[in-house]
Order: sequence, then C-alpha cells, then structure tokens
Amino acid sequence: MAKLDIFSDPICPWCYIGKAFLDRALEANHDHPFEIAWHPFQLNPDMPAEGMDRRAYLEGKFGGEEGAVQAYMPVVERAKDAGLDIDFEAIERTPNTLDAHRLIHWAGIEGRQTAAVSALFRAYFKEGRDIGAHDVLADIADQIEMDAAVIHRLLASEADREEIQNRDKAARDMGLSSVPTFIVAGRHAVPGAQPPELWEKVISEIKSGALDAAE
Repeated sequence: MAKLDIFSDPICPWCYIGKAFLDRALEANHDHPFEIAWHPFQLNPDMPAEGMDRRAYLEGKFGGEEGAVQAYMPVVERAKDAGLDIDFEAIERTPNTLDAHRLIHWAGIEGRQTAAVSALFRAYFKEGRDIGAHDVLADIADQIEMDAAVIHRLLASEADREEIQNRDKAARDMGLSSVPTFIVAGRHAVPGAQPPELWEKVISEIKSGALDAAE
C-alpha cells in the first residue's frame, strides 16, 4: 500500500473538484494501492468563529463583485469537467472550518474519514448548509453512522481544537500554501486539482514499481 495524504479544506471548491477527479481514477482502479488520510488546512484560519456573509467575504477577498465573479469562472468550468453541480447561489455564509476539521478527525478514528469529507463537501457545495454550525455537523455525523449526540457534546467542548490548529500550522511550516495538496508515499507532492489521467498514471507507476511506494 502507498499512503496518500490529502491536505484539504471542506469549503475549498478546488479541493472538492480534486477529490472528484481522484475518485474517478480510484473507481477505474478498484485495486489501487492508496491508503488515504485527510489532513486539516484552513483557507481562512482567522475567520470569525461564527463565519461571515459569503458575498461580503468574496467581494472583500477579490476586490468587489466583478473580481469575485472572475475568480470563480474557472472553478465553475472545472467543476463541470469533474461532473459536479455546485450551487454557489445556495451558499449564504462562509464558515470557520475548524469544527468541520474536528469532525473529520473524529471520523478518522472510526474509519469514516473519507465519508465525512464527502458529506461535508456535499452539504456545503450542493445543499448550501453552514458547515460551521454544530447542529449541521452533528447531522452530518449521523448521516455517516457516527453518534450525533456524542459529536454534539465534543463540538461544545475544547476537544482536539488545539491539535487541529497545530496540524494546520505544521502544514504551513513545511511549506504548504494552498490546497488541495496530495502527498504520495510521504515524499511525492502533487498540488492542485489534477485530472484522473494523472492519478491513473501514478497508480500504474506504483504498481509497476516505477514510483517508490514505501512509507
């Protein structure tokens, strides 16, 4: 097996697109060698805990409405290539994702990490839900067969907040500045939302031994 470490944020559209492309390659290669682990990286680590109005956030980030529209045109086009129907109009708030990353962490303990990531992407990009809200995160936990009541209690506590923040900082300290970033076998970095063909090539090279998969 080859470890595939994925640094991602559940409100990052390129991360959603990158996962869709990866999924397509994995579905075409059921005997793929990857053991996947998801790692936290907040696009907006200084976002207020309650999040903020999405329109205000985007216009502030991209210098007005026109800048925001221009910035998102490539996202919309690439999402279509990935077979994703993102409903940007439904998204009213940009959340702080620290608690969403805590849920992903806890899901990993129960072997449901990828399911949690998928459910968070779906909730945010297709359903326009506020994935910074504890009730929403507990409902997502329930959808992937985790104990919603336990998750709600954990979210109300300080459990693993510092660990997630430290892991986010460690990613930045090692040079990560954008997501998604994929690390193959602990040594080969693959940045950005890469097409399925690239992943199929990586899988083929690992299987043939051309790409070292040792951890």
